[in-house]
Amino acid sequence: MQEGRVIAYASRQLRKHEANYPTHDLELAAVVHALKIWRHYLLGNTCHIYTDHKSLKYIFTQPELNMRQRRWLELIKDYDLEIHYHPGKANVVADALSRRAHCNVIEARPTARVICWEMDKIEMPTEQLVELYSLIIEPTIKDLVIAAQKQDPGMAHIREGIDEEKKACFTLDDQGVLWFKNRLVVPKDMELRKKILDEAHTSVLTMHPGSNKMYQDLKQKFWWTRMKREIAKYVSECDVCKRVKADHLKPGGMLQPLNIPAWKWEDIHMDFVVGLPRTQKGYDSIWVIIDRFTKSAHFLPVKTVYRANTKDCILTWCPSDHHLGSGLAFVSRFGNNYECLRNKIDS
Repeated sequence: MQEGRVIAYASRQLRKHEANYPTHDLELAAVVHALKIWRHYLLGNTCHIYTDHKSLKYIFTQPELNMRQRRWLELIKDYDLEIHYHPGKANVVADALSRRAHCNVIEARPTARVICWEMDKIEMPTEQLVELYSLIIEPTIKDLVIAAQKQDPGMAHIREGIDEEKKACFTLDDQGVLWFKNRLVVPKDMELRKKILDEAHTSVLTMHPGSNKMYQDLKQKFWWTRMKREIAKYVSECDVCKRVKADHLKPGGMLQPLNIPAWKWEDIHMDFVVGLPRTQKGYDSIWVIIDRFTKSAHFLPVKTVYRANTKDCILTWCPSDHHLGSGLAFVSRFGNNYECLRNKIDS
């Protein structure tokens, strides 16, 4: 402070090793931190330090100091300062800045009934009171689901199955609400389902959980067909999760260089091009075979479930070394069959 006015504030978090400091050292560390960052203001001028830790007043006359305190004392002696004790209860300025509570945790939020009682004390027209009441009272998600059940024609088919004892897992309560194993059945209303997913994923209390955690929370109260698949799709399309959440997959390894072949068609690459339109002969894929030495390529028309003439193809293209495509499906499905056929041919 200068001339009774605050000119600067400073604060920082404790470092990992500072968390083990005793209280006396922590209070002294705060003084040292202030002297370092405001050195250009304080050096050469008389300054006064007010602290709520009374033992700091006697830091200059303390008979025994540890090595840390001795090091800090050498820095403090460069300044012309006086340390004054200021009780914590009297430090109203610090309480107003650092201890102001935005809301009382113990005190619960007023309900709509309490708000209405307080509004009765205000002198205002009845029409305005009714308008304010309508802003407070909103239907819950459960009420929306129950209302949607009555309007969905698909729910009538399930109710008929319950009457005929064909839907053993479904039940109806006294109010005609449909349940599935004590879980509320959500009709095929995409807007309502999106509202439920938004509440379970983007609200302040949920904080963007993963698909599995979100499914475990929702399945305790709600049910609809393909519920887990829709939740996984919703989470995968969340823009906040894509930008903020870190990737926990193991990083890929280093690239392994391949040996240079000594002769053409001694070493080849193989892969498939799938998903093509089906020809008149039933071919829907292309088997690509490339020579690593000459970069020559051969393209063979094949089928997705290709079995005929496979042995002839392996006989024709049977190099000393080969490298399969990088796709996991390619390696797991075709790679094993290729090795089996090649072993049979070699034998």
